[in-house]
Amino acid sequence: MTTENERAVQAAIDGELRLLDPEVRASPERVRELLDPEFTEIGASGRRWDAESILTVTSSGSVSADSPVEVRDMAGVVLAPGVVHLTYFADNQGRRVWRSSLWRLTEAGWRVFFHQGTLTD
Repeated sequence: MTTENERAVQAAIDGELRLLDPEVRASPERVRELLDPEFTEIGASGRRWDAESILTVTSSGSVSADSPVEVRDMAGVVLAPGVVHLTYFADNQGRRVWRSSLWRLTEAGWRVFFHQGTLTD
């Protein structure tokens, strides 16, 4: 039997993987469905992003379907009811980044509220 916490973590993982899917990233509408209206990100570059600036970047074709982001070690924990913290390692064409996301449950479903990337060797 799956617990409520396991379902919450799986929903966040599913959302994160959709955000990494090149087909989803190419569609501002599909990305918007996964971003919390108050979304912020501190990128691996150190730049601060909001929902609108992320939509501009993701729809620009910067992620190629020919070389999808490789993900490993994705894990999540429920911090409070309706709040999940995910961590994982991502390799995008040799750019290796540890990533962390906070997902929260809204009336519209699970949405990413905060994301941070840290470059690594």
